[in-house]
Amino acid sequence: MKNILSLFCFCLLVTTSYSQNKYSEKADELYSSYQYVDAIEAYLDIVKNKKADSHVYKQLADSYYNVFNIDEASKWYAKALDKNQDAETYYRYAQVLRSQGNYAAANTQMDEFSKMVPEDPRAKEHLANPNYIPKLADDSKLFDVENTNINDTEQSDFGAVLSTDNVLYFVSSRSNGKKEDNWTNNPYLDIYTTTRSPEGTFTEPEPVNSLNTPYHDGPITLSKDGKTMIFSRDGHSEGVYKRLSKKQIKLSQQGLYSATLVDGKWTNIKALPFNSTEYSVSHPSLSNDGKTLFFASNMPGGLGDTDIWKVSVNNGSYGEPENLGPQVNTAGKEGFPFIADNNILYFSSRGKKGLGGFDIFKVDLSKEEEAVNLGNDVNTKSDDFSFSINTLEKVGFFSSNRSGVDNIYMAIPICKYLVVTLVKDATTEQLIANADVSILDEKKNIIATQKTEEGKTSFQVICASNYVIHVEKEGYESLSIPVERLDKDQIEVNASLQPIVESSMQEMITDTEVKLNNIYFEFNKSNITYQGASELDKLVAIMNAYPEMEIAIRSHTDTKGSEAYNLKLSERRAQATMQYVISKGINKNRLTAIGLGSTTPKIDCKSNCTDAEDAQNRRSEFLIKK
Repeated sequence: MKNILSLFCFCLLVTTSYSQNKYSEKADELYSSYQYVDAIEAYLDIVKNKKADSHVYKQLADSYYNVFNIDEASKWYAKALDKNQDAETYYRYAQVLRSQGNYAAANTQMDEFSKMVPEDPRAKEHLANPNYIPKLADDSKLFDVENTNINDTEQSDFGAVLSTDNVLYFVSSRSNGKKEDNWTNNPYLDIYTTTRSPEGTFTEPEPVNSLNTPYHDGPITLSKDGKTMIFSRDGHSEGVYKRLSKKQIKLSQQGLYSATLVDGKWTNIKALPFNSTEYSVSHPSLSNDGKTLFFASNMPGGLGDTDIWKVSVNNGSYGEPENLGPQVNTAGKEGFPFIADNNILYFSSRGKKGLGGFDIFKVDLSKEEEAVNLGNDVNTKSDDFSFSINTLEKVGFFSSNRSGVDNIYMAIPICKYLVVTLVKDATTEQLIANADVSILDEKKNIIATQKTEEGKTSFQVICASNYVIHVEKEGYESLSIPVERLDKDQIEVNASLQPIVESSMQEMITDTEVKLNNIYFEFNKSNITYQGASELDKLVAIMNAYPEMEIAIRSHTDTKGSEAYNLKLSERRAQATMQYVISKGINKNRLTAIGLGSTTPKIDCKSNCTDAEDAQNRRSEFLIKK
């Protein structure tokens, strides 16, 4: 992310050095001129010489914050806050802590921030839902994330956009022979292309020489036909900057430029009319019909640091930029807009509630609704940004520094549908409240559990898997039902539970044992699974109905593995079985448990057992002692 902030801020060309002053004057001057890397060294010298105070610690923390060194920023914010600081320092420390995954501490800092500036929109949002992280972490996935083979191992890659002919454009600071940006100490950004194969792999990236200059170029957006491009460019490339004569600094801004594709080469490069030397204009995204251009800017009239704007486009002429307002923008930083062909705007925000750093959001601009966080996998505690999607190819792209450097990832949209379960009494057909309904994956792992409200629950699940609905209610036999999707957005599962009555109990009780279905255990494990629990609940109901009954639990394995191993495994399983029953309120004095391993097989097939015979030998028995 070191390159990203430069797209929002002044691009600096320093031609002279400053005079030295004692203590923090030199460091402050470096900081004020956005030379954070050098400022860090200067502030650290002050710390080393034991001349530091809370101001130096804060400035040092802010410097690290601005170059996205989260761990160091956290360290120095903690020292700075030994004394009272301004509200923004508490806010920044909260963002750093959130990026480290320390959500509780982050909320504490946001509490302080909110006390100091209660009318700030960020404070209001925090106070409305201060413990949002657990809820957000449970949100369903919208995309599967995959790596790409186009990333540089050390430099930034971002801004990926896939054209209709499967050419992927992106920007990178990979080694290109350019001089380094004085602010980031990294090479300037260039525009690159690579071709995506039907299998999803990419050719070796190549620079777009007809667009690249010695300074920052990109990111870009394309028209639907792929013949018009609008891209970001550093003002130094065009000789557009302000000169600060006293400090001999050339201040330039990011601007937007259009280009047309002629005979395979980008040409006719023109500056857009709303570029300025006073503010930055970057991160373009052109609508599918070519009539609206979205972009990020810190131009006057915004709500925060940088906002997302739009402007009408008509045959090469442009209207007046319009701010997208609070539906998208906050008092923090927003950028990297991408408008999909279904009028869904994807964008990145540091001001909206997320998992840390930049998070990616989406909002339907045709509706008055709040922006939705894209959730886990796409978003992390690191910076996640620059999302785009090709709905025709059903593939998206975004960048993240979760690995320590900005890399481009693929985001594959996840097909989802809703499973609605209705739970009824099989005899009366009345809906049953407070039944436990679980949805299990194809490996019988529990995904989630809900209690019925008015006899109903609902789960949103992905299409590319099989599911089982498992229902339990005290006084009823449990029930498991496979889910069949049938290419619908919503599936209704009807679960009719049979009441446990004396007659059904009698069918399970013989003269010597209680007959249950096999108690399932995972391979080499002894914990009770959901399927096992549903069977054991029947035993619990029987023992409650017959309070004098005492049960001896016997656990058996197949002949695979050594005798000693099988004996130990069966003992663990027997004890786990007994502990489950005790946990349901059965007096422990009414139960005993022992593991017999493979010593008493039901079918004595020695070491030549078939899979079916092994399955019969792996069993639990519930012998009636009294």
